Amino acid sequence: MHHKINYLEIPVKNINETKDFFSKVFSWTFIDYGDEYCSISNSGIDAGFYKSDLTMTQNTGSALIVLYSKTLEKTQAKITEHGGEITKAIFSFPGGRRFHFTDINNNEYAVWSQ
Repeated sequence: MHHKINYLEIPVKNINETKDFFSKVFSWTFIDYGDEYCSISNSGIDAGFYKSDLTMTQNTGSALIVLYSKTLEKTQAKITEHGGEITKAIFSFPGGRRFHFTDINNNEYAVWSQ
């Protein structure tokens, strides 16, 4: 684990609404540490959400968090059903297909599949 990425911290405007979105779409779970921070469990990497008015997008130079899905279209439908917005429709790339979306905080993510 020496010199490996160990943890991600993601800015969000509303922690409770964000937890609701990611639990319904991706089945993530959370541990609260006060009103302005929670850790994320069951996401594939240790991470946390912290309260902030900032957002992360590729246009502002942020790293892109890419999630994996076995069923790309079903995941896309769940995202829009729960308030996310598709910002780049499904497209092919070497190794698979993916799309980009923003969550309820306007943070950008991508989801890919083989």
